[in-house]
This record gives sequence, C-alpha cells and structure tokens, in this order.
Amino acid sequence: MLKTTLLFFATALAEIVGCFLPYLWLRKGGTIWLLLPSAASLALFVWLLTLHPAASGRVYAAYGGVYVATALLWLRFVDGVKLSPYDWIGAGVALLGMGIIIAGWKSV
Repeated sequence: MLKTTLLFFATALAEIVGCFLPYLWLRKGGTIWLLLPSAASLALFVWLLTLHPAASGRVYAAYGGVYVATALLWLRFVDGVKLSPYDWIGAGVALLGMGIIIAGWKSV
C-alpha cells in the first residue's frame, strides 16, 4: 500500500506541475518556454499512470484522494496560502477514502 500511495503522490505532483507552468505563462507573465517543462511533466504524469496496478476507475478514484491532498499541499507550500482546518480535514477524508478503496482491491 505504501508503494501505491507514493506512486499516487508522484503522479499527482507531475500532473500539478504540468498544469501550473502554463498558468505561470498565461497569468503571471512567465516565458513561453515554461511550456517545454510543462509538456515533459505531463508526459511523466501519463507514464506514471501506466505504472499503477490497473487502469481502471477504481485506481483513478483512489488516485483522486491523493490528488486532493497533494493539491492542498501545493497550495500551502508553493502558493503560500494558509490552509484552514477544513482543508486539512478534507484532505484527511480524501486520503481515508483512498485507503478504503485500495484495501478493497484485495477483495475483488
């Protein structure tokens, strides 16, 4: 379960970076050259998706919980936004949901 969770976090980070860099270009006056590492990050994201246990709705549903937590951590540490207790509770609930879904893989 730890390996799967770490893979989910790596996948989420690649997805967020791939989407954040064009945002910097379009909204913050960044250089168009940001699109190159963005494309590379999104390609990494797609490749990482192929490493997940199965390409199914169940895997992507579990990944969604990790994505939520990763996006909030990005908001806190990259964008510098202070998270509310509701943010932390929501991230915990999302991660709990991910854990429940992953635990159910063995019963299917």
